[in-house]
Parts: sequence; C-alpha cells; structure tokens
Amino acid sequence: MEWNGILTAGFTETWEVAAGVLGLRTLFANAAFIGRPGSDWILVDTGLGNFAGSIMHTAREQFGKPPQAIVLTHGHFDHVGNLKELLEEWKGTPVYAHPLELPYLTGKEDYPPADPSVGGGLMAVAAPLYPHRGIDLGAAVHPLPEDGSVPGAKGWTWVHTPGPSPGHISLFRPEDRVLIAGDAIITVKQESAFAVITQHKELHGPPAYFTLDWVEAEKSVRKLALLDPQVLLAGHGLPMAVPELSPALAHLCKTFKELSVPTQGKFV
Repeated sequence: MEWNGILTAGFTETWEVAAGVLGLRTLFANAAFIGRPGSDWILVDTGLGNFAGSIMHTAREQFGKPPQAIVLTHGHFDHVGNLKELLEEWKGTPVYAHPLELPYLTGKEDYPPADPSVGGGLMAVAAPLYPHRGIDLGAAVHPLPEDGSVPGAKGWTWVHTPGPSPGHISLFRPEDRVLIAGDAIITVKQESAFAVITQHKELHGPPAYFTLDWVEAEKSVRKLALLDPQVLLAGHGLPMAVPELSPALAHLCKTFKELSVPTQGKFV
C-alpha cells in the first residue's frame, strides 16, 4: 500500500489507513478519524494549529455529525493545535487523555521547552519557536478509563507509551492489529526539514527535541513491537503497513539507541 507525501499533496492530505480509520495530515502532524462513514466516530489528536477548518470539513464529509469523543495521545502543541476551536464548534464533546497528561491539559503545568541542542536538522534548530505551554481545557477533559477501553471506539484499546511525555498513549485495534502510535513511533526523521518536506519514510522513535525520557521511549517502542502491528499511523510521517512495517519495526528495536537517541541534549 502506497501513500503520497507533502511535495505532491500540499498542506493537508487524507489517507484511508484501514477499515474505519482515516488519517489527516496537518502540514507535519497527523490526526486520525476512527469510525465508519455516516456512523459514530472519534477524533484522535487535532494536529497543528490553523487546520480546524480542514478537520471539520473532513468530519462533515465522512460522518455528518460531531465526534463522540476526542482522544489525545498527548498534549504537545502539534497534537492539540485545533482543540479549542473544535470544542467551540462541537460543544459538549468530551476530551480524554492519560491521567499523567492531565496537568498539561488543565493549565497546571507546562512542558519543558523544546531542545534545539539535540541536532539532526532545521526542525530541531527551530525548536525554541515551538509552543510548550500547557492549555486549560477545564471540565472538558477526562482521564481515560482504567480498563484500557477507548470511549466511543469499540474494539480499540489504549496503551501507555511514555517517553515523548509522561502520559503519552497509543491506540491499538487487536482485530486487525492497526496501531495509532502518536509520537511513540514516527515514520519520518522529524528533526530534519528535508525529511519532513519530502516525507521520506523510515521508522524512528519520538521527535528528539521534545522527548523527555529516552529509557521510557525505548521501552514503549518495544511494547508496541510486541503487538505485531500490521498497519501504523504515526503522529508524524506517512502511514506504513506490512510487509514494510514488520522488518522496519524490528530494526528500530535493534538499533533504537543509534537511530533515535541523540548524542547530546538536555534529556539524554
């Protein structure tokens, strides 16, 4: 299965990732729609800011109604960028996140500033420009159920995958082994502007400039590899599926420290 990249598609692009799973790229960060066309659905992450219109347009075309819930893999700026605008439009829609992520979503804590010293390219050099303040969703945000279920998405489970942030999660559908990984695993070297522009596809750990805990990040990659996913939609980069995915994920596990962990930085 082949998916196109930024140079051929402009600022946004949609992909049918799997049955009932649609991906939407907002410049360099992805959101996911889970649900069959015309049926109930949920939104996973909200992408980079200034793309609320694209998300709402896709939602109207595909489903014709607001989502049952918005589930956040984590609260970094390029995953919650349109959240407040969407909640204005979809009043009363609940937002769910891991309990450890709630301080950043209720205005109680800020993320550490992104770290340009990790190197790797112009996206890392520009890291001081990336917003890192928490947002305050107030009563709209709720902790995910402790039993691992995903509100509004029957057949899906959430998996705690810390490293990029303390409460980072990924979503998995065991029936056909579809994985929505957030930033736990990405399919582009996010530190490189050239790789982001061309969407050169290769598996990596989380974006180095934002990752707080590399030990946990590696554990999270290995945890997801044990699920043996057949289709991957990451928070950054193009979707990836078998037969390409399995050897790439095995290689990432084997070479994680060399491939993903920077040689310098505040959190290395």
